[in-house]
Amino acid sequence: MKFLISLHINPAVFDALSDEEKAAIGAGHGTFIEALKKSGELLTTQALVDPSQAAVVSVRNGQPVVTDGPFLEAKEFLGGFYLVDCENKERAIELAAQIPDSAIEGLGVEVRQVMFADGQLEA
Repeated sequence: MKFLISLHINPAVFDALSDEEKAAIGAGHGTFIEALKKSGELLTTQALVDPSQAAVVSVRNGQPVVTDGPFLEAKEFLGGFYLVDCENKERAIELAAQIPDSAIEGLGVEVRQVMFADGQLEA
């Protein structure tokens, strides 16, 4: 079963962390990635740039309209994700709990099963 483990960042919370805490988060992600590679559960992981560098695309009257920055005003934004292939949702939750962000109040880690990928419905 495939699961998307998404990391939601609150800039105010992240900016309030010390340099040591930020370094520990980075090191924790490195350890987590190596463990997922070793177990064979990691499909991919990606980190995203700050939403201020995003472009929002919509089509109006048949023409694309592009605006800068995030679409929604929110405290949190999607900062990155892990796509994993594991036995069940319980295992995906167990993995998500190992991500350093999950231990910091104000940062979010969400687990959602993939229902459609590569033109196929997932089991």
